[in-house]
Amino acid sequence: MGNATFTPRKAVGLRSERGPVLASVMLTTALVALDSTIIATAVPSVVRDLGGFSQFPWLFSVYLLTQAVTTPLYGKLADVLGRRPVMFAGIAVFLAGSVLCGFAWSMLSLIVFRAVQGIGAGAIQPMNITIIGDLYTVEERARVQGYVAGVWGVSSVIGPTLGGVFADYLSWRWIFFVNLPLCALAAWMLARNLKEKIERRQHRIDYLGAALLVTGCSLLILGTLEGGTSWAWASAPSVAIFAAGTVLMVAFWFVERRAEEPILPLWVFRHRVLVAGNLIALVVGALLIGLTSFVPSFAQGVLGASAVVAGFVVAAMSLGWPIAATLSGRVYLRIGFRDTGLVGSAAVVAGTVMCAVLGRYTGIPFLAVACFVVGIGLGLVSSPNIVAVQSVVGWDRRGVVTGTNMFFRSIGSAIGGAVFGAIANTTLDQRFAAAPPDVRDTFTAGADATDVVLKADGTPPAVLEYARGSLYAATHHVFIALACVAVLGVGALLLMPRRITPVP
Repeated sequence: MGNATFTPRKAVGLRSERGPVLASVMLTTALVALDSTIIATAVPSVVRDLGGFSQFPWLFSVYLLTQAVTTPLYGKLADVLGRRPVMFAGIAVFLAGSVLCGFAWSMLSLIVFRAVQGIGAGAIQPMNITIIGDLYTVEERARVQGYVAGVWGVSSVIGPTLGGVFADYLSWRWIFFVNLPLCALAAWMLARNLKEKIERRQHRIDYLGAALLVTGCSLLILGTLEGGTSWAWASAPSVAIFAAGTVLMVAFWFVERRAEEPILPLWVFRHRVLVAGNLIALVVGALLIGLTSFVPSFAQGVLGASAVVAGFVVAAMSLGWPIAATLSGRVYLRIGFRDTGLVGSAAVVAGTVMCAVLGRYTGIPFLAVACFVVGIGLGLVSSPNIVAVQSVVGWDRRGVVTGTNMFFRSIGSAIGGAVFGAIANTTLDQRFAAAPPDVRDTFTAGADATDVVLKADGTPPAVLEYARGSLYAATHHVFIALACVAVLGVGALLLMPRRITPVP
């Protein structure tokens, strides 16, 4: 089909001849990572200007939703049209979404424009990883993936801080306007340095399959994200959304069986390495959403840490990940992808078990160490996993397998967020039902225990203690569930063949 052209494979770093392309990939990675978290600390300012407090969670959900459902489509288009046009389209859409977000006049308009941003982000991140697969050998990719993982980790950590600075000293709108020069710089660097030779031939784009995939996945992810929150799991809206999504996905399966050039070819689900790799990505996505969502709540609500300290605890995981990802190349070249992943998964199990055995009065350092251990494990699992799935296909299939792998990671985050949230809310509801009458009158629902703890001023000591204990019970159950998911990750890794022969 074609390939990216570049100079002979010698040096790997930013000062090498492939360095400018790597720098642009790292820059666009930072853009997507920042916009995943930067808005979190600016929510009060946004709500103060635009209103719509009850709608603001959609600022996060809709970004995740549109990013997830478009990823497989972009992967296929990259194999058909090349990486450059898809990447430029993604940057352009992301840039347009950022401009529109900056000029949003209501919460509803901001949510719609965040969806546009997500559509652009759905192209950028899989193209970044695909371009790395094109430019670097199997031996080189782990080191490069370590660079990219480091950028993602650092950007995710500084995102909330940067958002708070913009909201307090400039305007929350600068959260989005800052993307303009960065997108322009990234596009210029790619246009100047990334060259491709594409064999042009007639293609039949599977528009029907694309429409069914996007619509069906959107409904299923929407139902998963909002079930138990906006409506009850067994309610009519929930049943209708899941039923419609299931019907559309069944129709998608039949269409793809007959399509000449399917958007998501079914051979992806018959290849042992790809099946194992996608299951691993599913587990990684679930673990990430669970830890990043509930570790800060535990640190603040149970251990009494400040928001800054809670952020540093999560940062420990972001620190361990790139360190391990950078070193993973040397490891898997010696013992193979599967065994490297098993070492990492053992660390993930150990770290999540450390979280599960946390007591109400355990110190912050213990929690930070647990997160660091999980980060080390995820770095040894995630980077070799994406290198493994890319190594078993050629250029003309690399976009599809990369997009599919990232799609499963997003699905894991959506499912994990719903399941872990349901576990926490169920525990809080049970604690509320069993609370003494004087305590029960203070907060109207079990989920309000979090607000009671985090806004403790003036709260009676007995109520605060009960709320803190309730939050501990909820997060404790979530951490146990995370440990179980980590064990499932070991099972997924055992499906991976011990020896993998890379395709040139």
